[in-house]
Amino acid sequence: MASVRPISRSDWSDLRAPDLSDFEKMASEVLAGLPDDVLLRCGHIQISLADYAPDDVLDALAIEDPHDLLGLFEGQGLAQGGDAEHTGQMPNRIWLFRRPILDYWAAMDETLGDVVAHVLIHEIGHHFGLSDQDMERIEAAADL
Repeated sequence: MASVRPISRSDWSDLRAPDLSDFEKMASEVLAGLPDDVLLRCGHIQISLADYAPDDVLDALAIEDPHDLLGLFEGQGLAQGGDAEHTGQMPNRIWLFRRPILDYWAAMDETLGDVVAHVLIHEIGHHFGLSDQDMERIEAAADL
């Protein structure tokens, strides 16, 4: 039977929840680990971070609890012809929402990095117009 090491105050007393800057670093690392063909097809997609989705977004999606939305693809995906850069067209954007992701992570038996990667890859999949199975294959192929 393995021995259990007692947790000392010094192991946790200085830890803080990851902030938006930490999430930006995690998202950048996930992007860097994606297969080259996926990165090339991402084009000029922007990654944005916020603590929560704005109320108007939640209302438009009929989501009552802001903790229910971990990420969002905003724009016109490749399946809808959203690859071209058109003057006056807003760039495609993926939103990651920090607080809902943290709450999900706290309730699950996954690492925070895995949760961020899953949400980001899922939203990239919406950009591509992919099925959930396709997204799972991308996630499995990513060097995370």
